[in-house]
Amino acid sequence: MAAALWGLLYAAVEVTWAAVGITVPWKEHASYAPAVQLLLAALAVLAGGACLASTRTLAMPGRAAVATALIVTIPVFVVGTNGLPMYFVTLVTLSGIDSATGLAQVLLNTVGAALVLLVGLSYRRRLRGDCSRCGRPHAGASDGPLVHPAASPAPKRTRKAVYLLMCGLLPWAGLKTIWTLGGDALGVSADDWQRTTSFGASGPSKAAASVGIDVTVLAAMAGGFLLLGLLYAWGQVFPRWTLIMSGRRVPRLLPLIPAWLTGIPLTMYGAVLIVMAPLMAVGVLPEIKPSGPFTTSSGITWFVEFGGLAFGGLGFGLVVAARSYAARTRPVCASAMATNRPE
Repeated sequence: MAAALWGLLYAAVEVTWAAVGITVPWKEHASYAPAVQLLLAALAVLAGGACLASTRTLAMPGRAAVATALIVTIPVFVVGTNGLPMYFVTLVTLSGIDSATGLAQVLLNTVGAALVLLVGLSYRRRLRGDCSRCGRPHAGASDGPLVHPAASPAPKRTRKAVYLLMCGLLPWAGLKTIWTLGGDALGVSADDWQRTTSFGASGPSKAAASVGIDVTVLAAMAGGFLLLGLLYAWGQVFPRWTLIMSGRRVPRLLPLIPAWLTGIPLTMYGAVLIVMAPLMAVGVLPEIKPSGPFTTSSGITWFVEFGGLAFGGLGFGLVVAARSYAARTRPVCASAMATNRPE
């Protein structure tokens, strides 16, 4: 029902924006065309209707139609979450929001993607004959108590993969640190960089820069902390330094929600930058003309590549770690434990 209501709300907002002519940016210097907004409204209604139909007993054609609608619409709204981490950073650092409608669009897409994904997962489980609650096949009720697994770290292979992905942050973070500490790199002087980035910056951003710390590096460090929690047992049971929370089980969605909401958009954004920079370097895509503080196109190209490695590495690392965390912490219905217990 929640997904169906979201679909109606989303469609009403998009149709209103298109009819009134309100500008809704989807990237810098580019906005949604009214026709695209109307198409998104139609897809939201389709997704909401499919979610509502998924709760009913359907014949084979109906099940196929619902599955097709979910498969088609989910990627659209997942892609629409791109930009959520950037808005988050600007809000936390009090840097101001460039576009209220742009933020509203991203939030609507994020809520919709989450709801439709959850419905799709539940629907897939029912089609397979699994419990829609815990995802395991078992007899008996699915509304009884849940059994949570013991805390455990991620497999060694998963940890190595995440650490390797996190190495993508090093060139970008090093570059930002050089500039904030007064050094020059990529043809950009520290003075020019600080002069450009300090324009319109908030108090917290300026305070961090004054001690040589770029605020986006701080955001990346917060992402790294989240990653460690997803990889190790202290992310499942509050450690001693959390004082009154020590020893209690961490709510499963507490780390998973921010991991998915930031990891997926960062992965998509980083992948675009990683591919775009080499194509600009070889002339397949036009070079970006240098503008302050950059003095050369090659400097901008390298900066784009470093940003792609950083955002893509952090985002994909969060996705990999979250997937492992979700598998390791997934509770099971008590009736499933009883069903699978050996005689």
